[in-house]
Amino acid sequence: MRTTYDEADDILVLHLADKPIVKEASQDWNTHISYAEDGSIVEVVILEASKQGAWPLLKSAAA
Repeated sequence: MRTTYDEADDILVLHLADKPIVKEASQDWNTHISYAEDGSIVEVVILEASKQGAWPLLKSAAA
């Protein structure tokens, strides 16, 4: 798995596989999933990631 985050646009991309994408579907306005021919998920794109609470992936505990 590979994760990229574009801070300027607040977009988080989770790359799960290196298979070719054959289908893309929007789950809602800011969550988009791409699928391979075999139906497996290739990538998940989250728009407004920090606003939605998806970024940062790990939050440090407050002391």
